[in-house]
Amino acid sequence: MNLVDLILKEHSKAQKDKIVRYVGSDAKRFAALVELFFKGPYRITQRASWPLSSIVEKHPLLIKPHLKKILQNVMKPKQHDAVKRNTLRLLQYIEIPKALQGLVADVCFQLLSDRKEPVAIHAFAITVLTTLARQEPDLKNELIPLIEEQLPYSSPAFVSRAKRALKELKSSSRQTAENIS
Repeated sequence: MNLVDLILKEHSKAQKDKIVRYVGSDAKRFAALVELFFKGPYRITQRASWPLSSIVEKHPLLIKPHLKKILQNVMKPKQHDAVKRNTLRLLQYIEIPKALQGLVADVCFQLLSDRKEPVAIHAFAITVLTTLARQEPDLKNELIPLIEEQLPYSSPAFVSRAKRALKELKSSSRQTAENIS
């Protein structure tokens, strides 16, 4: 099977699932998909991002050798929303290496604070940052006000995700304060 042909055939959930089944847990096939994701052209990059994130959901260790490059890629100027959305989506399913946590936090804060970004990108950024804040409690001091600032202007989907995150962030902040005193 040819990955390019699969990607270009159509853009549908069924086709995404076919690509996910084809790649499976095979590291070489996954690397080939990642290569297409980076190489493009634009349509291939956009369409490769969806199965890429779905494969990582099922096989999170496959992304490890490609993670830094994917993070650098997501912040390229004029990057397609699908690439940003699916990159943040896949970050939800992995344990982010300590060495990349700062880069991940920077990427997520930058995308979350940009009001021009779509709601899904904001929602995934909140989830990733909330996960990082469990390990780095200082992130809460930056994240809580940023989420609260956006609540009045946001969609119901964002508000739902934001409220869950705020509940967790504030709850763990109270626990940390109680442990100190």
